[in-house]
Amino acid sequence: MPSPVDVSQNGNARHAEAAPSLFEIEEDLARLLERPRQVNIERKRSFDERSFSEMSMTHSPPRQVYKNSENSSRVFDNMVGVYSPGRWSGIHTPRSTFGYEPHPIIGEAWEALRRSIVNFRDQPVGTIAAIDNSAEELNYDQVFVRDFVPSALAFLMNGEPDIVKNFLLKTLRLQSREKKIDQFKLGDGVMPASFKVSHDPVRNYETITADFGESAIGRVAPVDSGFWWIILLRAYTKSTGDTSLAEMPECQRGIRLILELCLSEGFDTFPTLLCADGCSMIDRRMGVYGYPIEIQALFFMALRCALFLLKHDEENQECCDAIIKRLHALSFHMRSYYWLDIKQLNDIYRYKTEEYSHTAVNKFNVMPDSLPEWVFDFMPTRGGYFIGNVSPAHMDFRWFCLGNCISILSSLATPEQASAIMDLVESRWQELVGEMPLKICYPAMEGHEWRIVTGCDPKNTSWSYHNGGTWPVLLWLLTAAAIKTGRPQIARRAIELAESRLLKDSWPEYYDGKLGRFIGKQARKFQTWSIAGYLVARMMLEDPSHLGMISLEEDKQMKPTMKRSASWTC
Repeated sequence: MPSPVDVSQNGNARHAEAAPSLFEIEEDLARLLERPRQVNIERKRSFDERSFSEMSMTHSPPRQVYKNSENSSRVFDNMVGVYSPGRWSGIHTPRSTFGYEPHPIIGEAWEALRRSIVNFRDQPVGTIAAIDNSAEELNYDQVFVRDFVPSALAFLMNGEPDIVKNFLLKTLRLQSREKKIDQFKLGDGVMPASFKVSHDPVRNYETITADFGESAIGRVAPVDSGFWWIILLRAYTKSTGDTSLAEMPECQRGIRLILELCLSEGFDTFPTLLCADGCSMIDRRMGVYGYPIEIQALFFMALRCALFLLKHDEENQECCDAIIKRLHALSFHMRSYYWLDIKQLNDIYRYKTEEYSHTAVNKFNVMPDSLPEWVFDFMPTRGGYFIGNVSPAHMDFRWFCLGNCISILSSLATPEQASAIMDLVESRWQELVGEMPLKICYPAMEGHEWRIVTGCDPKNTSWSYHNGGTWPVLLWLLTAAAIKTGRPQIARRAIELAESRLLKDSWPEYYDGKLGRFIGKQARKFQTWSIAGYLVARMMLEDPSHLGMISLEEDKQMKPTMKRSASWTC
């Protein structure tokens, strides 16, 4: 249970705990964590950009190396080391770096985003999920870890890192609390799905209550929260140019605890993470249990970000070694078995079954007759994507936006695969974007399949919510992926679509229908991450150097050394 908070006579809230820690003197730490006034933007080769094969077992400090862009499609990768705060206008909104006048809705978006800010002890610690006075609050008045990520990126790009620092510290403190669901204790590394700040004006008393899944739909712990926390910590470090926060012993320990949950040995025969339904953005029953692409892509990106953040000392050596080994195995597995293009689709169509021994081509014994009819028409001649799930005798061929975009940003996708994903988006624009970006998954489940897989979920009916619904928040991920692959015109086209409706429709949570034409039947208005997602997309398009805080360069030494049909030892 969360610890109570005392309030002194002068009105300042303080945690009532016996032993002081660094968290009790956050105000003093603020001085140490201020953004440097002068930042050397001369490009250094950062730890996450180096090949894993260059890392010795002693983890020596990175050498200073300079290099040029190798081809025009990767031009933005050279911006990852550049510190680039937003430029302010008179109404506290950023001007375009290139001198363009901001779109008229940008000011409205910033005002709406600032209204969502939550304070604790007079310090901003996050943004609530939505401010919709026309609907019951439920848990939309809480600060969700995954929801805050686009808000955090918007503030970082606008030169406002304090709220992000406070959020990272506060959620890290919540990680240290005992976590129980009924009589079962969760792992020490589990991060909360969300937290709520409660105010008692009579007693001048404030508390923070965290939800680790015990109040969530289905009582599922959030697997993605820890990954997003690590990714956001790297974004903060890249944006501010300051490593003091990440190097705090508490942060170093927090990273290790998260990764220990994922890197521990067990009965797994694959490097992917086994997950329950509802453990990520799709937090309801949608048939994504097993090894969903969203979790695997976030896992991969978090592992790479952790290598950048962890200090290379004896205490972290074992963890870093385990990360490097897992990255090699995970990248090979995902690029080999999750990737689908027209050639691979044809190969699966011709699979033999009941193969035995290490020479098997159909390693997961997938039945060709299980191929859905829609996938043959959906797959273009040029293009491809990472499918939703791979496990024994099962492949989920649905397209999932978040997993594929994160695969591009983390360089889980090779440059060729990243280009093929964007080819698919362009070829299937009507299906994936339509009249409003962007489909969370495609296609929707209908009829008997919907009844069996979702349990007749009235919220996830066909082409609604998680079941083929359209989510404006995904705009920032598509924009980042488009810029990284050298196709900003895709981002510009999607942003223009969003700008034509988002403000007029009061920033809804999601849209319904095959084309995303209708505001979702249960969508909240003034959904914070819809607002923040638009702002981040717009700022990245106007200043592509912002991409560096959320993008990782390809590690050329991580290419598979085996052919796809070679043995996969289990």
